[in-house]
Amino acid sequence: MDDQDGYFGERVAAAYDESSADMFDPSVVETTVGFLAGLAGGGRALELGIGTGRIALPLARHGVPVHGIDMSRAMVTRLRAKPGGDAIGVTIGDFATTRVDGTFSVAYLLFNTIMNLTTQAAQVACFRNAAAHLEPGGCFVIEVMIPELRKLPAGQNVVPFHVSPTRWAFDVYDVATQATSSNYVEVVDGRGEYRSIPFRYVWPSELDLMAQLAGLRLRERWEGWTREPFTSESGRHVSVWERPAD
Repeated sequence: MDDQDGYFGERVAAAYDESSADMFDPSVVETTVGFLAGLAGGGRALELGIGTGRIALPLARHGVPVHGIDMSRAMVTRLRAKPGGDAIGVTIGDFATTRVDGTFSVAYLLFNTIMNLTTQAAQVACFRNAAAHLEPGGCFVIEVMIPELRKLPAGQNVVPFHVSPTRWAFDVYDVATQATSSNYVEVVDGRGEYRSIPFRYVWPSELDLMAQLAGLRLRERWEGWTREPFTSESGRHVSVWERPAD
């Protein structure tokens, strides 16, 4: 990927909010913001992968000072164009390694974004970076899917998630390396276009070890933002690790 914005350049940014409309549903946003605001208390929040401001903007309206890190200038331009977007500080850079000034009560990485880091080393670096920004007692929150390997019959490595006469979308898994990719084929005016975005899936237990390496400990894990119990049937989890108080 040669684009300085990575896989979230102008074309993706222009359609991002519409393509992720379910995640912009007010009920989803409100429960997420309420959860994070409770962790922030009266402190500051750091969003890793702030994107177009889906959570940062309403969280700021909730009275929580928010700073963001994102590689994609195209996504941040959309954030800036929204009401209140100019008031949120954003640092352009790789959220796994980019440092910003000050400390935070909560850092968060949502909507499977930890998987955008495509190596284990980068994911470990992300935990260490988040931990370095937290004040004592502060929390790091991740929302991420559980890999859908149970949907793979023996010998198959593809899971389709959208099929229509003009659009096909499917995930490809490599269970040996935990590499995966989301792939899209779209037919527009009789012409086919193909796009692929790489990810690295990661298990809850692996994330807990990454947290331990960063000096964090698991505080709570839920299936979702309304604190539904996390079970073996859960398709995602919201996990909170905390930096021990000095």
